[in-house]
Amino acid sequence: MSENIPLDTAKLSTSQAIFKGALIILPLSIAVIPWGILAGSLAVEAGLLDTQAQAVSALVFAGSVQLVGMGLIKAGASLATLLLTTLFLTSRHLLYSATLRTRISHLPIHQRLILGFLLTDELFAVCSHQTRKQFSFWYAFGAGFSFYIIWQLASLSGILLGQSIPNLDQYGLDFAVAATFIAIVLPTIKKLSVLVTVVIALFLSVTFSVLEIEGGIIYSSLIAMSFGYAVSMIRKEPL
Repeated sequence: MSENIPLDTAKLSTSQAIFKGALIILPLSIAVIPWGILAGSLAVEAGLLDTQAQAVSALVFAGSVQLVGMGLIKAGASLATLLLTTLFLTSRHLLYSATLRTRISHLPIHQRLILGFLLTDELFAVCSHQTRKQFSFWYAFGAGFSFYIIWQLASLSGILLGQSIPNLDQYGLDFAVAATFIAIVLPTIKKLSVLVTVVIALFLSVTFSVLEIEGGIIYSSLIAMSFGYAVSMIRKEPL
């Protein structure tokens, strides 16, 4: 994906940067439409009002959290369980933020807060390859905000469809989750350490799922990252 990123976005005008950002993230925005539809329909099935379901997408704006969270609400899980699960699922955003810090630390606080809210796996994927000089707030905003709007429209569609078409989760829409992450991860496999991390995470996540180990996704991620970091240190790979 990095080959498609306009590296001189900092030199573009505001309108050009916004358009470029929206254009570069468009394939990922389209890919998550089934995901958003599923999130909206699950919110309705969990007993939320239409306005509440839409508010979840507007304020939480985290696909994996919305899908898992609605399942927990439907199952009658406690608030503590919901909050703890949310913390684990979104902890990767701390790493995203730390990585992007060098690009945005010079920006005004209100722009950093906006990008912090709009930060998703998809936005990180299209911005993480840029240096501080190449980074443009308006490029990132165009990508993040256009993705946000499409997510809201997809969620609204799910809310409306969920009222007339029950059990939308049985139509395979959740495959969009896996497909989106595959599209994000594959272009980043350019070093042995990353390849090791991806392969181990894939193997362990499937294994833990088959064995029905609670928290398997978290364990597989931590183990895979540890092995990947070890390989990186042994080979002295550049950052």
